[in-house]
Amino acid sequence: MPAAVPGSRQEGPAPGAGESAAASGPPEHCTGPIVDSARPVPGPALGRPSGGDGAAPSPRGAGAAPRALPRSVWALPPVAVLALLFLYPLALVVQQSLTPDGGGGAFDAYARVFGSRAFHDALGTTVWLAVGATLGCLVLGFTLALVIAFVPFPGARAVAKFIDVFLSFPSFLITLALLFLYGTVGMANGVVTEFTGAAEGPFHFLTTPWGVLLAEVTYFTPFVIRPLLAAFSQLDTAQLEVAAGLGARPARIVRQVILPEALPALGAGGSLVLVMCLNEFGIVLFTGAKDVTTLPMLVYGKAILESDYPAACVVAVVNIAISVGLFGLYRVVSKRAGA
Repeated sequence: MPAAVPGSRQEGPAPGAGESAAASGPPEHCTGPIVDSARPVPGPALGRPSGGDGAAPSPRGAGAAPRALPRSVWALPPVAVLALLFLYPLALVVQQSLTPDGGGGAFDAYARVFGSRAFHDALGTTVWLAVGATLGCLVLGFTLALVIAFVPFPGARAVAKFIDVFLSFPSFLITLALLFLYGTVGMANGVVTEFTGAAEGPFHFLTTPWGVLLAEVTYFTPFVIRPLLAAFSQLDTAQLEVAAGLGARPARIVRQVILPEALPALGAGGSLVLVMCLNEFGIVLFTGAKDVTTLPMLVYGKAILESDYPAACVVAVVNIAISVGLFGLYRVVSKRAGA
């Protein structure tokens, strides 16, 4: 055996292939605590969650995904805006109708308004004007929609586009146009007085309920034409061709083929016109029909002219109740009809 070199450590024999690496002992330069690799490392304590690699869980919020807000939280802003802009003023109107300025019971203002002749006349005028205007819009709108959709003529598409623009016009523009045509000093009366030499013309109907009815039918008819044109655009033209090939006349085709398909659109447009006519104020005011008093005009007269705010609020509550009731009836009918 060769002699050991001074200043060096003689290395022992290498461990065998079958011996464990721990049997050779720790190296001399290791100064930390000795861990027996043959002893199993204890796992996490019972009841504590652990990760897949046995490491301790990270603190809450460190790298975790943000928690999604409930859907009810997103609904709060629009509900708050609706309550501030609509429900709160409506609550003030109802409160004012139940608290008369001169004192008394909560329903004294209702009893006084319901027992007055002015309220009965205004209610009757409002109902018959709204029903008459709705029927006129349905008949005229259905006829014009048939012509625009099924009778080819130059400028049909331009007329359909103009109807879309017409919907954005304010109602008083139509009233002013009728005044220029049929007013006391309008074009029609001017032509008659010029050729006959009469002191005044024969057209004075604008200041009557019939003038208000004409103005409402003129203004609200496009609100019926628009949904009808949308319904006619989805109609299968093959049905019309088959009916015409079998010898059916145009009136029968309209009655048995087109009209059933147009009923949902007629119901939607007619109900919209009915509600809008019940609440129309500008047309009645600008026609100058002093003998025509509707519910909106009665609210204006009680609040502005007479300063009777409880009575005005009572009429406003009745007008709102009628409008909401008609809208609810429309929803039920349209749902049953499948509109």
